[in-house]
Amino acid sequence: MLELYHHGSSVCAAKARLALAEKGLKWKGRYVDILKGEQFEPEFLAVNPSAVVPVLVDGGRVIVESTVICEYLEERFPNPRLMPDDPGARADLRVWTKSVDEHLHPACGVITMATNHRHSMAEHMEGEALEAFLDAVPDPVRRARKKEAVLSGFGSSRFENAVLVHLQYLDKMEAALRDGGWLAGDAYSLADLAMTPYVNRLDMLRQEHLWTGRRPRVAEWFARIRARPSFAAAVTGPVPADLTESMARNGAAAVPVYKETIGRLAGG
Repeated sequence: MLELYHHGSSVCAAKARLALAEKGLKWKGRYVDILKGEQFEPEFLAVNPSAVVPVLVDGGRVIVESTVICEYLEERFPNPRLMPDDPGARADLRVWTKSVDEHLHPACGVITMATNHRHSMAEHMEGEALEAFLDAVPDPVRRARKKEAVLSGFGSSRFENAVLVHLQYLDKMEAALRDGGWLAGDAYSLADLAMTPYVNRLDMLRQEHLWTGRRPRVAEWFARIRARPSFAAAVTGPVPADLTESMARNGAAAVPVYKETIGRLAGG
């Protein structure tokens, strides 16, 4: 049986769970609490030295990186198809998944840490323990980004740009949806799957004002995404109740910060 190392709030893990759900596949979950540092335990590092989830295990094969996992599942279990038949639409899809990994994901990490997860981490550790936790991140670029967002919060030098990146991607979605209901081609695909956890992260952080009344195509797209059976099963359902509540609470409190930041960006 397929095995997935994952965490409830990980947007990348949500992508893998979505692919599994859309394919109707059975899998065994191995939960790794990344807010408590379980990704740094030797047992998990033996599976993925990068200390990140998700990790898919199919028999004796270990697959890392969420986009690679989704593409692997598409090729391994081709029905139902999550790739368009048209080569041009497939190219559009790959631009979405590539740019999400390279640009949107790091920005999402910044806003998530600054808005909520720094509070969740503080419940489990503080002082030297928190510093050691942050210093354990193997990748130096990700380590620096995460450390600043956790320790500086909204004062992070990266926060404003992270908000800007999210606005740019919502605008890209609004434009792409002008010609149809989906991001790449005429049907739901891995492009829509890739964007779902990131739009949902904004929603869980109570920043839905970014599209409500502003980007109607994104709002309509997200409503249809939420109506899919895979959404609750793969995206919101696996998030622990206390984490869902804290993201809503801290996100709602941060709405004025986001609006002020957006105002500065518009003025600049």
